[in-house]
Amino acid sequence: MNSRDPETAERGYDHAAVHYTSDEELLAVAVPFLTAGIAAGEPTVVSLEPERAELVRDALPSSADTQFLTIDDVYVRPASAIKSYRDLMAGLVADGATGIRIFGEIPPAAIDTSWDWWARYEAAVNHAYDEFPLRSMCAYDTRTTPRQVLDDVARTHPYLATPGGHHTNPGYVDPPAFLAAPRPMTPFPIERTAPLVDLTNPQPPAARRAVTDFNKTDLPAADIDDLVLAVSEIVDNALRHGRPPVRFRIWADADHMVVTVHDTGTGLSDPFAGLLPANRHIGGRGLWITHQICSQVTLHRDDTGFTVRLTAGHPAPTTTSTTTRAPHSCRATSADTRG
Repeated sequence: MNSRDPETAERGYDHAAVHYTSDEELLAVAVPFLTAGIAAGEPTVVSLEPERAELVRDALPSSADTQFLTIDDVYVRPASAIKSYRDLMAGLVADGATGIRIFGEIPPAAIDTSWDWWARYEAAVNHAYDEFPLRSMCAYDTRTTPRQVLDDVARTHPYLATPGGHHTNPGYVDPPAFLAAPRPMTPFPIERTAPLVDLTNPQPPAARRAVTDFNKTDLPAADIDDLVLAVSEIVDNALRHGRPPVRFRIWADADHMVVTVHDTGTGLSDPFAGLLPANRHIGGRGLWITHQICSQVTLHRDDTGFTVRLTAGHPAPTTTSTTTRAPHSCRATSADTRG
């Protein structure tokens, strides 16, 4: 690996992964990175789990004007995280910032239950943030992070940061190529049961009614209303842009509702669909909406076609970890820019 000095990096997005095995190793990377930004007069931002945020706060100079974000507010959904960070950075640049530093992590709960769309986030931000003078580091605890997640991290970060330096990552994959590659869609446990609804080529009104008629959840009404809107958008997209037949299925219990929409088309042409606003294609609007309002959205392409899985509520974890954690949604639509 080639060493690279982040202090002399070209402007643009410098996106590095940090793999750590102890609090000391985390601080050995985070503190020099942030204090160098403070010394240079750059805005510095930290978004970590509370206990790790406190470790970093205590290690920084008492005079440091570092902004600490609440991690669970930032990382609710990938699309909203991108929008929030872009708004934050645009404001900082408007105020005169010529460099910005962010040290953060994706919440472990999100890694456990919805890593697929956070993997897409880690790839997409290389494009979404490149207009800003940003250097960020994404921390992953190798003691508790599943192997398949670390494999994706290796493919979505152009750089690796260690206590010994900042290095080019030879395993990095260009975002469009990473986002276009087929990814497995692990079924939720509920999907291994018979669906409550299984329709072929339903019109959006019929799909909307099915969600409300077969709602067996205890979720807030607003969550189901959001799912109804998302279902309407995705079914319409599949009928307009996909290849028939379109198959629509629903599973539900007290905690969550899962909807899949599948067609036999080839899927999205825009690798960033859903994560970034679709400015060029009307069809991309629906997928952007679903990424803003669903608890989870999964996109899947295989030899049978293209699937979107939409989820309201929070299913049990599907990630299989090769380690033990220390204490501390929908198959459907194919189309031009599915949305």
